[in-house]
Amino acid sequence: MSASLADSAQATALLRRLGATRVAHPGGTLLVHLQRVRELLAGWGARPALQLAGLCHACYGTDGFPTRLLPPDRRTELAAVIGAEAEAIVHLYASCDRGATYPALPAPGAPFHDRFTGRSHVPEPRLVRDFAELTAANELDIARVDPAFRAAQGPELLPLFTRLRPLLTDRAWAACQEVLAPRGQKRGD
Repeated sequence: MSASLADSAQATALLRRLGATRVAHPGGTLLVHLQRVRELLAGWGARPALQLAGLCHACYGTDGFPTRLLPPDRRTELAAVIGAEAEAIVHLYASCDRGATYPALPAPGAPFHDRFTGRSHVPEPRLVRDFAELTAANELDIARVDPAFRAAQGPELLPLFTRLRPLLTDRAWAACQEVLAPRGQKRGD
């Protein structure tokens, strides 16, 4: 099920107002990247809230992309457009201290380290799965459009996604293998 056209259009209009068309990003602009991430998630069968989160995942900046379209203290503005569930996914994604969080995932009850507050917490399992799926979509989109990124980061991303396999849908895992596995080599489940 795809996010409704109206919801996606409203989110896209907000992203345009916030300047996503003026921010360079591999493969074009930030807005183009965000749209491709939403499309990947839709192709993997993600529910509408996760697709909208994919479309807006960089609004607050991320640990790997510091440009902010909206400061995290304005969460209600984003939630008003994409809904509370999608905004919660965006906030979790943006708040992730990757260096501190990634090593423990996907262990049940693994602490999630918040780069905004410096605190740790344990998100509910569905939110952790959403985080993993969104992470895969984001990184795979960049790897598909930027061969230099794929060459430099692919050797680190494939082991990450192999560890996250229990959290990923079959379609997301297949895409990880397709994009990141060395040519002629496909890892088993």
